Amino acid sequence: MKNFAWLFCFLIIQISAQTGISVSPPRVYFESASGSSSTQKITVTNVSAKNSLDLAVSLGDWEYDEKGENMMHPANTLKNSCASWISIKKEDNYFSLAPGERKDLDVTITPPVNTKDQLPAHTAVLFVSQMNPVDDVDAQGSKIKVSIRSGIKIFHKYTDIIKRKVEIKDLKFDASKKMLNLTFENQSQIWTDGKIITDIINTNTGKKITIEPLVFYTLPGNIRKVSLPVNNLEEKGSYNASVIIDYGDNETLEMAELNFKYE
Repeated sequence: MKNFAWLFCFLIIQISAQTGISVSPPRVYFESASGSSSTQKITVTNVSAKNSLDLAVSLGDWEYDEKGENMMHPANTLKNSCASWISIKKEDNYFSLAPGERKDLDVTITPPVNTKDQLPAHTAVLFVSQMNPVDDVDAQGSKIKVSIRSGIKIFHKYTDIIKRKVEIKDLKFDASKKMLNLTFENQSQIWTDGKIITDIINTNTGKKITIEPLVFYTLPGNIRKVSLPVNNLEEKGSYNASVIIDYGDNETLEMAELNFKYE
């Protein structure tokens, strides 16, 4: 009996170069007033070398967990959902693409005049799902059926100016794992993206250790726990760690410092 595999991601997917969907952009941002419609295009491409794909469009909700991983939910189940505001053309609900063929979809969002909530920002996810599974082989050589689903994150905000604010809640060093553990919170009412910049200095020798900047994405109210590996920490001694969260211009920086010993 053949196994069935369902694969999902937000970017380009290719399985053994036999089947794949490219959906771009992976995130679509809308800004409009209540009762005003706004439309943007997304492009779906069949990157398969030989397989035609039968595709269907659907909607859902999503959120981040504290590690920044995506969690999917049925449409209109989260309080900040805008799935019911989104529409596409009837003929675009189901369509087929030959190998290498692409199709533009018009995605329209219309926030209602009278909303049930007072939230300034809402989200949803638009799925493009393959309806005709194709034959493939897994790592063990077993025959499987592969079907693919790709998702585009939808963001909507009203036209009001909303100030972004991120606050660091905790910063600790785990010597046994050579890990800086950072906790921060998005205290604004809008999604906030940015990068975490970390520098570590040996206060005895002045030697500097730089950690690769880490990109993050948050939604309003998110508390994010991030572990920053310090793999090249070798010398024992006293250290100062400086962590900067950059989420906009020069006025939107959050910084914390930690002194610790590595023995």
